[in-house]
Amino acid sequence: MRVAFVGKGGSGKTTLSALFARHVNRSGARVLAIDGDINQHLAEALSPESEPAVAPPLAAHLTDLKDFLRGTNPRIASPEAMIKTTPPGRGSRLLRLLGDDEVHARHVGRAGDVPLMVTGAFEESDLGVACYHSKLGAVELYLNHLVDTPGEYVVVDMTAGADAFASGLFTRFDITFLVAEPTRKGVSVYRQYRDHAREFGIRLAVIGNKITGEDDLLFLKEEVGDDLLTHLVQSPWVRAAEQGRAQGELEPHNHHALTVIREEIDTHPRDWPTLHRHAVEFHLRNAQAWADKATGLNLSAQVDPDYVPGRTPHP
Repeated sequence: MRVAFVGKGGSGKTTLSALFARHVNRSGARVLAIDGDINQHLAEALSPESEPAVAPPLAAHLTDLKDFLRGTNPRIASPEAMIKTTPPGRGSRLLRLLGDDEVHARHVGRAGDVPLMVTGAFEESDLGVACYHSKLGAVELYLNHLVDTPGEYVVVDMTAGADAFASGLFTRFDITFLVAEPTRKGVSVYRQYRDHAREFGIRLAVIGNKITGEDDLLFLKEEVGDDLLTHLVQSPWVRAAEQGRAQGELEPHNHHALTVIREEIDTHPRDWPTLHRHAVEFHLRNAQAWADKATGLNLSAQVDPDYVPGRTPHP
């Protein structure tokens, strides 16, 4: 199952991404954390006690990634013909989570005990000529070709604010968790996400963070209503971990909140047809808006009719 953590900058989404990935990993489940934020801090959050072993960024080898994923798909003539939204079809190489393939071998490192993939930082050479979504396109391609199963978890720390809606990546998840502080600014991003999520049928749940008392909790309940799934209280353990001196275990209430988050994921099985339909819709949008002109190709022809990854027999 694929989950995204989003929220206002400073809301604690990177911390929550790390806490949840560590929580699931310690249970023995297969998990991959992906840093999809322009500020690449997930490795440090996952591994506050030791130096993480970060693998080469996924976006740094985008042409190689495309060439591998297109496989023998006759609808994709070359890596140059493949854009970030190109969906898989018969002949494409599909990935199993943390499988024995060159993508995972090259791009998965470790932060503490958690497997980690990173998109890569925004470089000085990108200034004025590229946007960060060009890097996130590598994650979108990866998720488009990933056939993950129940009991497996891909945890993505996304860019802050509503910026994730600038690409189709926000439709690649089974559920999006919006981390919100109990402030007006904290819930403003929620309203933007809520409206876009309803338009596309995206599952959205709110996680309150840094709650210090009943007034904080009542404020969030009034602002987000039934979308509030659970909350975490202000955590001395997290602050100590961020200062490199964590001892003991996460507070019981916050540990329970992580359990609630996992239960919310596990109780809703994957809808493969809807997931793939969103991928095709956004591919056709991109083709019409800019990609056909940029490549000189009719990219709508890349869509393989009646093909659904995870449902269609694949050689």
